[in-house]
Amino acid sequence: MQILKTIWDFFQYQILGMKWLDGLIGSGLAAMGLDTSTRMVGSIEFFLYDVIKITILLCSLIFLISYIQSYFPPERSKRILGRFHGIWANCISALLGTVTPFCSCSSIPLFIGFTSAGLPVGVTFSFLISSPMVDLGSLLLLMSIFGAKVAVIYVAVGLVVAVVGGTIIEKLHMERYVESFILSAGSVDIESPDLTKKDRLIYAKEQMLSTFKKVFPYILIGVGIGAIIHNWIPEEWVALVLGSKNPFGVILATLIGVPMYADIFGTIPIAEALLYKGAQLGTILSFMMAVTTLSLPSMIMLRKAVKPKLLALFIGICTIGIILVGYFFNAIQGFII
Repeated sequence: MQILKTIWDFFQYQILGMKWLDGLIGSGLAAMGLDTSTRMVGSIEFFLYDVIKITILLCSLIFLISYIQSYFPPERSKRILGRFHGIWANCISALLGTVTPFCSCSSIPLFIGFTSAGLPVGVTFSFLISSPMVDLGSLLLLMSIFGAKVAVIYVAVGLVVAVVGGTIIEKLHMERYVESFILSAGSVDIESPDLTKKDRLIYAKEQMLSTFKKVFPYILIGVGIGAIIHNWIPEEWVALVLGSKNPFGVILATLIGVPMYADIFGTIPIAEALLYKGAQLGTILSFMMAVTTLSLPSMIMLRKAVKPKLLALFIGICTIGIILVGYFFNAIQGFII
């Protein structure tokens, strides 16, 4: 068991967490005559370490997930979902969301395509909730920061929120609140050509480059904010607003996160810095979930496809689910960290 623990710790801290990179950057700055104990140099070290680490993880994950995704084009995904009914369809839809795009804006076109194909609206909403919230990238990135227990539980409760949210929408028969042009569009189910391994590798490379170009500015912004929080914001301030002494910290973090736009890669450095400063785990995760699932740009896009009543229900379900998840993680934080 000790050998397995040693191997796992090496994987978590040196492979995913890249602690060797942190030491290397610190040594490099020190060799240049800079004092890494000062705030300014500490901010530079944090910025360089997180940007390089997240970029490496980002490119690796997108390439791997895109390669997997090449086996699940929209036409095949529609056929898979069409074989299931009831809550099982919601479960499969939520799981399918874990191997699709990294942000809510990228998920909405697929949601529209699934809905146009005649899939139940509750099933498509389970996909729409899970896709930005609990993709495979979030699992590995959270594991690199918070550990395996937090990452696995986060994905599990995220899938629960997606399944429950989609089921509620299905039971309320909200189909009439989908815009008519979506329902009447229909779908031409063209069989995707068989791809060779080389084709899949090219596809994965193109997806990696495309996603990286879109996401990298948000990584820089997120890491910049994280560096400021990590080295310049007093711990007492963070603990006062987002710590255990503020029972409304989860609600506040969720409401702050909703109008923002980023993805898991942009929010990770902010989360890392907040945890270091004493913010509660559940409060941090609520902020991350709100940013990735309910960003303002994605809600504007979604409004084009659904009517205000269904949009409001979707936002309400996600917001309540995120808040409950936050309080749940705060309650168990002592057992998993």
